[in-house]
Amino acid sequence: MLQNDLTPLHAAHLAEVIRRTSEALSRSGFDGIILQSGEPLGLFQDDQHYPFKAHPPFKWWVPLAEASGSLVHFQPGRRPRLLFHAATDFWYQPAELPKGGWTEQFDVVVAHSLEEARAALPRNLTKTAWIGDALAELGAWGLAAINPPELIRHLDFARARKTPYEIDCLAEANRIGARGHRAAQQCFRAGGTEYEIHQAFVGACGQREHELPYNAIVALNESASVLHYQVLRRDKPTKHRSLLIDAGASFAGYGSDITRTSVADDGEFSVLVSKMDELQRGLCALTKPGTDWRDIHAAAVERITVLLCESGVLRCSASEALESGASRLFFPHGIGHLLGLQVHDVGGTMADAEGGTISKPPRDPALRLTRKLEPGFVVTMEPGLYFIEALLGPAQSGPHASRIDWSRVAAFKTYGGIRIEDNLAVTESGCDNLTRAAFSLA
Repeated sequence: MLQNDLTPLHAAHLAEVIRRTSEALSRSGFDGIILQSGEPLGLFQDDQHYPFKAHPPFKWWVPLAEASGSLVHFQPGRRPRLLFHAATDFWYQPAELPKGGWTEQFDVVVAHSLEEARAALPRNLTKTAWIGDALAELGAWGLAAINPPELIRHLDFARARKTPYEIDCLAEANRIGARGHRAAQQCFRAGGTEYEIHQAFVGACGQREHELPYNAIVALNESASVLHYQVLRRDKPTKHRSLLIDAGASFAGYGSDITRTSVADDGEFSVLVSKMDELQRGLCALTKPGTDWRDIHAAAVERITVLLCESGVLRCSASEALESGASRLFFPHGIGHLLGLQVHDVGGTMADAEGGTISKPPRDPALRLTRKLEPGFVVTMEPGLYFIEALLGPAQSGPHASRIDWSRVAAFKTYGGIRIEDNLAVTESGCDNLTRAAFSLA
């Protein structure tokens, strides 16, 4: 639920959402829109459901995470309406009617079923678009279109530029996430298992696992080399060497995306982590309006390549490592992505709202953002350096074998890898580091 002190910001945010949506409707030929929060997805042959996640286009309008079956209806020139679904149920606790100053911007209608919601909508929906699940019942509603691509493109392109309200929500999500990271690091220092470290994170955030914006990555030692490591081991390793935790928290539908790497000793890998932290801060300094994100990624690849050469992992020149692609064995992902209502927020490769895309560099197909930065963009900055068996194993007998010092690889491999990730809000002249600011308060 939205805190009262953000209510004025939400009013300005909603006015901007209305402006952008009105423009998108006009360009797409519609005179109204219905945005659905989503329905719980059932387990196969079971009466249970997966944890509910509200659809991002719905959350753009209202800060409701637990409102399945609800709708927002908007027609330009009229107040938006929230058709809030309140089921009559004795098996589960129905969602509570939303409260707070933001509700004053809506006409709130309680609907106990989809049929009641339809009855509360205008009879004629022949120029109204629906954004959400393609429910079977919609066939009788007389809608103009369900999830029309042109309208969605216009809305997605606009969502990349965040309002001050959205940036404040992301800043709060960072503050909550930073508390969780501090607790996780303490648990690591105390010798906790991956599962215990995860529980320390969740407990400090005060959020249930399904409330987090994504499944946390909690990787000890060699497991830190798996980019999207999904296991939470209950057993303790023989020795705690390193922890890579990639975990965020949620606030009002917006999520942080934070990664930190910790080392248990003061050896060479700890020095490598410190140098990666310094490198990451330098990349953050490049984040400013008008900068092509692909250029920042290229700078990251170059700087990581130099670090690999200086640390003795690569025993060729930096120029040879770049030309040959040897350094990409140690940094195989993109430097970051847009962040907002989704962890990998929409619009990252869009050239415009009409359907054009901005190509990814041929050597970097995993890059999720290719646009020039604009004030209001919120991006993640996450350089990485890993010792991944799936990539390095074949390289031992490939063309890069002579360029790599395999004894150095063996020494670092037991630590897995390094990733350091901050969330940056692009301003008129540079960027605000929401994550570093949050850690200073945690």
